[in-house]
Amino acid sequence: MAYANWRLEGEWIKNCTCAYGCPCDFNARPTAGNCQGLAGMRITKGHFNSTSLDGLSFFVVVSFPGALHEGNGQLQPIIDERASAAQREALFNILSGENSAEGTLFNIFSLIVTKMHDPIFAPVTFQFDQAARTAHLTIPGVLETEVEPIKNPVTGAAHRIQVVMPAGFEHRMGEVASSNIQSTGAIKFEMRGGHSTLAHVVQTPQGVEA
Repeated sequence: MAYANWRLEGEWIKNCTCAYGCPCDFNARPTAGNCQGLAGMRITKGHFNSTSLDGLSFFVVVSFPGALHEGNGQLQPIIDERASAAQREALFNILSGENSAEGTLFNIFSLIVTKMHDPIFAPVTFQFDQAARTAHLTIPGVLETEVEPIKNPVTGAAHRIQVVMPAGFEHRMGEVASSNIQSTGAIKFEMRGGHSTLAHVVQTPQGVEA
């Protein structure tokens, strides 16, 4: 099947309510039996056909009643308000999964989400430092999340751990950290000390580039 020509390269964040390590990465069930979280990226370089997406950000807030592969999820997309009408359409074409091969990130989301909330177009402030395991995302009135290194419970020293997934559909290598989340859009939840993954990724219709 022929897909549209698109590519997204940028800074990827995934924060959720599970314990450090994200059980999904290990095909395990969510820590508390269900999962709420967010994922998205700042596009350093990207396009959809001839439409440039450089410098834009997009995120999704999600909620699943059980393990992700069991489906019945809810999702609310959040798009950088600076995106033009053409850029918004381009991002929705990517997020829909219709321009991605089977088993890739956006294709999987299209299969496990059954309720799509209205999108939000809002200003985005995003600070990201993968090596330092720090990030701060603010979308006024919708979402705020911060990331810091996991701390050693005895000494308080910063702890570092990476997850490497040679065949990962989300990323190939991510820094694991701790997150606080306050989501106040259509999917409301709050979490302190949950999981975070920070990664540099390249997504294409065929999946993550090595």
